[in-house]
Amino acid sequence: MSEKGKAEPSSNIENRLRSLREAKRFSQSDLAGRAGVTRQAIYAIEANQYLPTTAVSLRLAGALGCRVEDLFSLVSSGEVIEGEFIGPDPVQDRMRVKVAHVGNRTVVRPVAQLGDVLNFTVPADGLLRDPVSGVRIGKGHVRVELIRDRRLIDEEVVVAGCDPAIFLVGEYLRRRHDHASVVGWTMGSAAALDAVKRSEVHMAGIHVQDAKSGEWNLPYLRRRLNVSDFTVVTFANWEEGLIVKAGSRKAITGVADLARKDVRMVNREEGSGARQLLDRRLAKEGISRRDVKGYDRVVPSHLEVARLVAEGVVDAGLGVRSAATLLGLKFIPLQEERYDLVIPTCHLAQHPGLSMFLDTIVSRPFRAEIEALGGYDTRHTGRIQELRNR
Repeated sequence: MSEKGKAEPSSNIENRLRSLREAKRFSQSDLAGRAGVTRQAIYAIEANQYLPTTAVSLRLAGALGCRVEDLFSLVSSGEVIEGEFIGPDPVQDRMRVKVAHVGNRTVVRPVAQLGDVLNFTVPADGLLRDPVSGVRIGKGHVRVELIRDRRLIDEEVVVAGCDPAIFLVGEYLRRRHDHASVVGWTMGSAAALDAVKRSEVHMAGIHVQDAKSGEWNLPYLRRRLNVSDFTVVTFANWEEGLIVKAGSRKAITGVADLARKDVRMVNREEGSGARQLLDRRLAKEGISRRDVKGYDRVVPSHLEVARLVAEGVVDAGLGVRSAATLLGLKFIPLQEERYDLVIPTCHLAQHPGLSMFLDTIVSRPFRAEIEALGGYDTRHTGRIQELRNR
C-alpha cells in the first residue's frame, strides 16, 4: 500500500517472477505446488494482473531460493546519470535518448537516430536535462533523467550494423527473458566496426569481402583489430543484389544498366559492404561512377534503399533480398555474403545479455523465421570464426 492507502500500480513494479521461475526450470504448476498457491495465481502474477500479498511474496521467494526484492521491486525513475553524447549537439529540451553501458562508458544517443518508424516504437531510456540552459557537464557529456529502471538499461544489448533482422532478435530475446532487449543502430560495416572499437556498442555486424582472397570479413578484421581482444560469430549468410521495381518498363537486368541515362539509383555510404560490392561490379563493367545517376545519393540502410525503389523515387539500389521481398520488389542476386558479429571478448564475460543474444540466434524458431524472410541461410549461424591467423 502507498502512503495514501492506495495500492501501488502494477506499472510501478518490476516483476521478475517468470524469468526467475524459468531460470530454475520450474513450470507454473511446479512453482504453485512449492509455494502453496494455485497455478492460476502464478499466471496472474506473471501477467501483472495481480500483485501478491506479502505472505504470498515470501512463499514465492522461499520456493525459488531468493529474496522478495529479487522478485519484485519498485521501478526507479527520475534518477539522473551522466553520459557521453553521440550525435550532433543536443539542443532540444527533454530530448528522448537511449542510454547504453558499454564497458566503462555510458553512451547516450537520440532515439530519433533509429529512424522515423522506430522513433515511435522504441521506448526512450531517459530525457536530456535542459541541454539548452547549460546543464551539459563538458564537451560531449550530458546529464540524463532516466525514465526506465537502470537495471533494465544495463541489460540492453546494443548492436551496430545493417541487418534489419537484428530487430527480430530483440523480440525473440524478450520472449525468452522478460527484461532483456536489443537496440540496433543502423550503419555500414566500417562505421559499425569503428563504433565497437570505440566502445559505443556491444557488437558490430559486418559483411566485407577481401578483394584478393574472396574471403569474408576475417582478412578485413585482421588488418583493423587486435585479434586477441575480439570474438567473431556468424549471424547468417544472405543474398545481396540489385533491388528494382517489379514490372518496370525500364527493364533493369544488371549493374551495367545503372549507366543508362534513364536510370536513377540510390547508394549506400562509403565503407558499407553494399558500396564495396557496387564499386567492384562497376569496375568489372568498365563503368565510371560519374556515369551513374544517383551514385552520390546515400541512405543508411537496406530498408531505406528498398523504400525509395518502391516509392518510385529511384529505379534501383543494392540491398539484401529480404528487404526486396518485404516490399514486393524484384531482386537480382549478385552474390551470397556472410554477415558476422564482432564482439569484444571482455563483454562476453561481463554482459549476461550477450550470451542470451547468442543463444537466441541459434534457436530453431528464430532461424526458421529469418529464413522465411527470404535470402537468409542459417546453417552456419552461431559458428565462431577463427580470427587469429593459423
